[in-house]
Amino acid sequence: MFGASRFRLSSLLKIGLSSLCLAFMFASCGTGGAAAPVVPRAAEPEWTRASGLHPGFNSNIYLTAPGHGSSRQAAELDAFRSLVSIFGVMVQADIRLAEMYRRTGAVSTHDFAFGQEIILGAGMDNLVGAEIGDRWDDGRGHHVALAVLNRRRAIQIYSEMIRSNLELIDNLTNMSPAERNTFSGFSRYQFAAAIADMNANYAAVLSVVGAPVQGLRSGDDFRRGAQEIASAIPVGINVNNDRAERIQGAFARTFTDLGFRTGGGHQRYMLEVNMVILPTDHAGQNVFSRMELSANLIDTNTATVLLPFNFNVREGHRTQSEAENRVFLVAEQRIYREYGDMLSDFLFQLIPGR
Repeated sequence: MFGASRFRLSSLLKIGLSSLCLAFMFASCGTGGAAAPVVPRAAEPEWTRASGLHPGFNSNIYLTAPGHGSSRQAAELDAFRSLVSIFGVMVQADIRLAEMYRRTGAVSTHDFAFGQEIILGAGMDNLVGAEIGDRWDDGRGHHVALAVLNRRRAIQIYSEMIRSNLELIDNLTNMSPAERNTFSGFSRYQFAAAIADMNANYAAVLSVVGAPVQGLRSGDDFRRGAQEIASAIPVGINVNNDRAERIQGAFARTFTDLGFRTGGGHQRYMLEVNMVILPTDHAGQNVFSRMELSANLIDTNTATVLLPFNFNVREGHRTQSEAENRVFLVAEQRIYREYGDMLSDFLFQLIPGR
């Protein structure tokens, strides 16, 4: 899903239809003027209708779909989406997945350059290999575009993309048991699941263009593998100076949301949380409390800090106890919101590049 360059795909047949502009021309003759004959605009072509059939694109060779919009760009995007709908595939565009797909080198074996549009292509909001074959507008702000996909070219492109993805999935999931039951193993299986989902979309394209693919593993297969890994590596959480396990519970929720179990004091992965609650100052009738918190996710096998996290919170109220309660409430919210995002990003970065 990449790069800032544009696609450089083999050009499909493009037919440009010249638009005749409706104009009134006035020519002076002597002391009077006469309107020149009105030049009629070209009639709307048949391909702009729902069928999208075009005399320049044989339906045995091309798939076509028209799109409409108030601008040329909007019509082209609508045409691509109409073409996608033929295949009944899921529309999604995960930018982060696109960036990771590029980082793994998964697209390096393809025989064409991938540009920014791969983000759409990989998510099936667009089709790699599709182009705009014709355009028409009515001169009053309504634009029509025709998206075309060469069947033979699609078979070549999508077969290669599936082959490359299968190779990448194999590289991701081919691990020893010791490697598998780690945060890295969990992330690799999660990414393999996303790529398997992409293959399912690509297989849908191949099925429609006449080259069905059998025997592909589903993304759910790899997600189940990721959950098996998560269950095999529970995360221990130690929090000092907690109150009713509120901070421990907030951190635990960030892990359980990703499928991990938490608990126990002697796990491979431990989250060590140090927290201090201090009364601070007064302002009018309010008193204030302050929390200083630091949390380190540690791999106990290597004594390595994997993910440091810290913040401080200051809250006030008329009573010290309520000020402290507010400190805990804000801390819980920040942990769930900020640490959850940090943990997700950390796991994502564990996916290896090729």
